[in-house]
Amino acid sequence: MHTVVVGTSGVTASDVLAVARDGARIELSGEAVAALAAAREIVDALAAKPDPVYGVSTGFGALATRHISTELRAQLQRNIVRSHAAGMGPRVEREVVRALMFLRLKTVCSGHTGVRPEVAQTMADVLNAGITPVVHEYGSLGCSGDLAPLSHCALTLMGEGDAEGPDGVVRPAGELLAEHGIAPVELREKEGLALLNGTDGMLGMLVMALADLEMLYKSADITAALSLEGLLGTDKVLAPELHAIRPHPGQAASAANMLAVLKDSQLTGHHQDDAPRVQDAYSVRCAPQVAGAGRDTMAHARLVAERELASAVDNPVVLPDGRVESNGNFHGAPVAYVLDFLAIAAADLASIAERRTDRLLDKNRSHGLPPFLADDAGVDSGLMIAQYTQAALVSELKRLAVPASADSIPSSAMQEDHVSMGWSAARKLRTAVDNLTRVVAVELYAATRAVELREGLTPAPASRAVIEAVRKAGVQGPGPDRFLAPDLAAADAFVRGGQLVAAAESVTGPLQ
Repeated sequence: MHTVVVGTSGVTASDVLAVARDGARIELSGEAVAALAAAREIVDALAAKPDPVYGVSTGFGALATRHISTELRAQLQRNIVRSHAAGMGPRVEREVVRALMFLRLKTVCSGHTGVRPEVAQTMADVLNAGITPVVHEYGSLGCSGDLAPLSHCALTLMGEGDAEGPDGVVRPAGELLAEHGIAPVELREKEGLALLNGTDGMLGMLVMALADLEMLYKSADITAALSLEGLLGTDKVLAPELHAIRPHPGQAASAANMLAVLKDSQLTGHHQDDAPRVQDAYSVRCAPQVAGAGRDTMAHARLVAERELASAVDNPVVLPDGRVESNGNFHGAPVAYVLDFLAIAAADLASIAERRTDRLLDKNRSHGLPPFLADDAGVDSGLMIAQYTQAALVSELKRLAVPASADSIPSSAMQEDHVSMGWSAARKLRTAVDNLTRVVAVELYAATRAVELREGLTPAPASRAVIEAVRKAGVQGPGPDRFLAPDLAAADAFVRGGQLVAAAESVTGPLQ
């Protein structure tokens, strides 16, 4: 099994994906253990002094003005975890919780939090054992970080609350720790706060969304190319020299992908005599511009994610010179903004895909295709309601594109008077990515049928590879009406599992 070694300088996106989705094991580097021990010495020295230090010997948030006596500090750390584990609603996905815990461990190992090495090791042990704390949908305002979700994770480290075992069964966390020989942690000064105070949930979801969107943007380039073929459109608009004079890198990449898929097609550029066209509709002609803008948005989001993955997000932080300083680095705005940007891009990509699907189904705009791609229009409805389903998904995507980060609800008696809502931005982006996959699947279903209905014209070799693969995957071709839901589900699985991209790349080579 792959092992991820956590040091003091952050982790990579591939590390997050390996732990969250693939169950990679985690080890702490010697450098990280040494940094943890050194920072802990600083915290212990401050804890022994009579002067109050935030997070070490005081209360939290609006209660930070109270100095906590030595004998009450362990209770304080337990209490902050218990009281902040206040989430409600459905459980979030296992991969999200694993990413959340792993990214908190990343910050702990930076040596800026003052957490003891044994606490960090317990975090790694819990992840390695396949134990997943129960974390709920609602509770985070994204500032100070993802408090409630992280608190539910910290509760498991204490042997309290509920968690899911490696067998998928939810049980008391204490029982699961005991079965795997893991001793619950007894939190000391600063540790409770350090386990709760970060952007880890929203960051983990950003990293996973970027991985999914990278595949989906390639998929959308492929389905756009297939729709162009089905509509007998022209591929001249994809010429590199046209995109070079508007040098957005994402646009050039999408155009190059479509051109690669369409290579040697006999369906492009026919512009029939009975429906003369000087230009294709925007949804066809501007496909690279829209998909390209989304790709460039992803590039910016990836840059933000990389910076955050290299960050130590906590408050207060232990500095190399021995100071323990309060700060605002836990604020989720940088991550929240790009999560919202990506939701907007996903909605627009879905919207243009739906417009191409609708064009394929409309006999007045499809340039010779049967109404709704039906076998016997009137007797058969064809893909009419498949487009309804796609339209409903696009409408939902537009609602999900409303930014969460534009909102703020003050909390903690106005001490935390401006919050990021980054967790909410991340949660709705996950839904958006899920629905975008379905929208692309419907376009794939319609476009492959349209291409097959162009009898006497040979599609591009890459298109033929896609059609052959999708038919083998259980998505049926043209014919009389049938129960459509299984076909659409199979198309969704084909896109979601990366088979669409793999089929096209078997001919084109790696797409951008």
